[in-house]
Amino acid sequence: MEENTRKAVSKNIDENVSYLKDELGIGKNFDVIHLEVEYVETKMSMFLIDGLVKDDLLHLLMKFLARVKKEEVDSDIFTKLMKTYIPYVEIEAVDDLEKVVDMVLAGPTALVVDGIDKVILIDARTYPVRSSEEPDIERVVRGSRDGYVETIVFNTALTRRRVRDRTLRMEYMQVGRRSKTDIVVCYIADIANPDIVNRVKDAISKIDTDGLPMAEKTIEEFISGRHWNPFPMVRYTERPDTAATHLYEGHVCIIVDGSPSVMITPTTFWHHLQHAEEYRNKPIVGAYLRFVRFLAVWASIFLLPLWYLFAIDTNLLPEAFDYIGPNKDGQLPLILQFLLIEVGIDMLRMAAIHTPSSLATALGLVAALMIGQVAVEVGLFINEVILYLAIATIGTFATPSYELSLANRIMRIILLIITAMFHTYGFVLGTLGLIIWLVSMKSFGVPYFWPFIPFNLRALRDVVLRSPIPLKNRRPNILRPKDPDR
Repeated sequence: MEENTRKAVSKNIDENVSYLKDELGIGKNFDVIHLEVEYVETKMSMFLIDGLVKDDLLHLLMKFLARVKKEEVDSDIFTKLMKTYIPYVEIEAVDDLEKVVDMVLAGPTALVVDGIDKVILIDARTYPVRSSEEPDIERVVRGSRDGYVETIVFNTALTRRRVRDRTLRMEYMQVGRRSKTDIVVCYIADIANPDIVNRVKDAISKIDTDGLPMAEKTIEEFISGRHWNPFPMVRYTERPDTAATHLYEGHVCIIVDGSPSVMITPTTFWHHLQHAEEYRNKPIVGAYLRFVRFLAVWASIFLLPLWYLFAIDTNLLPEAFDYIGPNKDGQLPLILQFLLIEVGIDMLRMAAIHTPSSLATALGLVAALMIGQVAVEVGLFINEVILYLAIATIGTFATPSYELSLANRIMRIILLIITAMFHTYGFVLGTLGLIIWLVSMKSFGVPYFWPFIPFNLRALRDVVLRSPIPLKNRRPNILRPKDPDR
């Protein structure tokens, strides 16, 4: 990342104030406040951002300073201010005006004192924040109802509340030449593999861009590579308990200011199929829920191409399963029906996102009429197409990872087209190609399809079944944790 040119703090307050006023746009920005004050018979200036500072705390500090007498600070005013007369926890001295500018724009208050070649930074900032609520896409019947928010300090606190390990590390970084976005790399030092930790930090430190408008999604595209790969290389979660679970396994979490989603690295394909609900029930119930989920995900990818193959090549079906094929031909070719209805479903999904909740019922009625009985009666679609697409769509919604569900939808469309072009050979080779592609991918050096390939029976059992927690006494060996035993 590009470093700013260093600008040393002068002992002349006028020089420092002139520079800070110019860089902070005093007089041009209504929310950047400059206060000229005088305490202990010494000229001082304060620079702060309106709305990012706790007003009551700042007023209290100003009252303390107003009571200080000149004789009480003697000749060493800097030491007295830092250690005695500014009663606050987060306070530091900086000798670089460039850093002062960046820090003020981030929220802390800068106190410039005449005759001192350092600026005192008082981190009395506050951010607009919503209350912690249960994430919409990761709801559970039983379990905690708190979730990450858009403020990084709140998110680190929610994480540390659940992980009180003394080796839990929250390493601070900044990305973006202009945005200066705050990022925290979170891991348990006694568990996480140092090679993975360093690999993640190195990837973040190499990001060279002016800003992160999309927060964690911009970070992901820089650090994961494979830009045209639809499959997610990191897992997102808005649940602190899910993040804590992965930290105990040896994963590394990336928390980005301005986003309620925490990135978990490295991850495999199977991590995106896990859900907290499976671990909030008894093991046998959780195993059943996982089996149903896997079945739904399989249907979301392969059900439509497989049924289409049986429909165009009826010789593949035994007589007992003749009912699976279409009972009548539609006005349009089957492949065109599938492609049209796939696009229609995505249109409805996007419309639902942009539709106010008060109009959601109306949108549902329109959808029922558009892709329902009316579409069948006019001959646009046949019943079987709507039935099997509905099952595949349910499988898409049952996929815990939103990113993986979108990737599976793209794979389904590609597999449909290949099957339409080459029939049986297309379906078989397309499926084989998908598996080979998944096997070839890696997330920070971890094989994406582990433990299927490379094969690990113990880990595969934990993937297929929801194992009882007392029996999960080993961390995933693919992460090469420093402490493999739980």
